Amino acid sequence: MLQRILLLACLLCGQTAHAALNVLACEPEWAALTSELAGDHANVSSATTARQDPHHIQARPSLIAKARNADLLVCTGADLEIGWLPLLQREAGNPRIQTGQPGLFEAARYVALLEKPTSLSRAQGDVHADGNPHIQTDPRNLLKVADALAARLAELDPGQAAYYAGRNRSFQTRMNKAIAGWEKAAAGLRGLPVVVHHKSWSYLAAWLGLNVVADLEPKPGIDPSAAYLAQVLERLKTTPARMILRTAYQSDKPSAWLAERAGIPAIELPFTVGGSAGATDLFSLFDDTIAKLVAAAR
Repeated sequence: MLQRILLLACLLCGQTAHAALNVLACEPEWAALTSELAGDHANVSSATTARQDPHHIQARPSLIAKARNADLLVCTGADLEIGWLPLLQREAGNPRIQTGQPGLFEAARYVALLEKPTSLSRAQGDVHADGNPHIQTDPRNLLKVADALAARLAELDPGQAAYYAGRNRSFQTRMNKAIAGWEKAAAGLRGLPVVVHHKSWSYLAAWLGLNVVADLEPKPGIDPSAAYLAQVLERLKTTPARMILRTAYQSDKPSAWLAERAGIPAIELPFTVGGSAGATDLFSLFDDTIAKLVAAAR
């Protein structure tokens, strides 16, 4: 009798057990957001780290294996991953994550993109046809993406739809409160003139009202030459900047060269989760970003 009871209990457990979704995120910010929304209902990993340029990575065998087993692939889109994502999809041979399928989620589809080009030419450098893909530097975009991602999780796992919706409501509440605090702390940065390395910070600048007066790249994705940096330095004599901003994965040499000669600080901002020791999740990412900006502006 006891054996029958134990067997019945095991059968019931098997019927009610919930298999976690396997989620592969293209970038750390989307891995972090998925974890916020899915909790222990998803096994989440990231294809890249904060120290890697998301434009250019290798589709390694270990990454292909993760993509082969993924129920959901969460990427930025807007051609950010155009150099490697199609290869990853093809080599994985996973029908769930192919273009047009519910298992491929592109965050950029759910926000208004900045810097959409009016024409396209290789002479313009690494220009994205749909607009600037670095949407995660404005936390308000995360709210829009979270709504869409929670809905996608529910579509793939309808039995847990209420769970994902509840976690999204919690995330929305906490993030809205955090945004209000960040905006208050950063109020003095509005109008601050800055130099950027690549158009990595366009959404951050639009959110906080920073004034981008120069870019270290002569064209997007093109490394600056010594002659071009000298031109930027000359320009700063008439249009001064207060600081230079770069990501964790960009070389510090151009910004250090210009910072020394212009007499302004070069600041490495985390850009995404894991980009600094303090940026361990989406909330501390912006805590650290705002703190670094405010400190450099003093």
